[in-house]
Amino acid sequence: MTLKLFELVGIDPSRPFSPYCWRTRMALAHKGLSAETIPWCFTERSAITAHGSEKVPVLLDGDTAIVDSWAIANYLEDTYPGRPSLFGGEGGRAMARMLNWWGDGVIGAMFPLIIADIPRNLKPEDAAYFRRTREARFGRKLEEIMAGRDQAVDGFRKSLDPLRLTLRTQTYVGGDAPNYADYIVFGAFQWARVVSPFKLLMEDDPVHAWRERLFDGFDGLARKSPGYHG
Repeated sequence: MTLKLFELVGIDPSRPFSPYCWRTRMALAHKGLSAETIPWCFTERSAITAHGSEKVPVLLDGDTAIVDSWAIANYLEDTYPGRPSLFGGEGGRAMARMLNWWGDGVIGAMFPLIIADIPRNLKPEDAAYFRRTREARFGRKLEEIMAGRDQAVDGFRKSLDPLRLTLRTQTYVGGDAPNYADYIVFGAFQWARVVSPFKLLMEDDPVHAWRERLFDGFDGLARKSPGYHG
């Protein structure tokens, strides 16, 4: 039965950009599964509320709807046990659960650095929705939030030290090969690549090299998706 995946897109339906959708995209590829993509925009809530969600990703497996990237990863692991494991056992799943929260923090730290670039990728009605809701959340114009990013990026890079130190001793967060722990954090960098030309990493950073390897993973799945660099 064909899997179907609702993914957030903007003007270009072939350019999904949600960090959480990219976690799911990479998880599906890791499992050797394909899914029919259903492009979804911010102002199309009715398309997914029928499946019990207001946000993407939403994965449909026949009559079963799974919402939230972490829930989807667990569903794929448990429903398709004969395919490559996303976690490498229950201990790996437990560690990935912690990294899932840490990865959300990476997204939160990255957001102010690229926030005003995002509406440029959206349809007019979605850009207006994004600006209205995010400016209400932050209490400032998007351009004001992003204004100091050339200096703020240093703090963001420093916040990646736990990942950086890990990658100095092993190729991936998952060890010799990537697993879902890698995809959790990588989703944020793919999101940034798709929506913003801003340079988040220096070329000599181990995190940069790790990101490049994941861009090339699964026959260049992430790199083939249109973006501002790579």
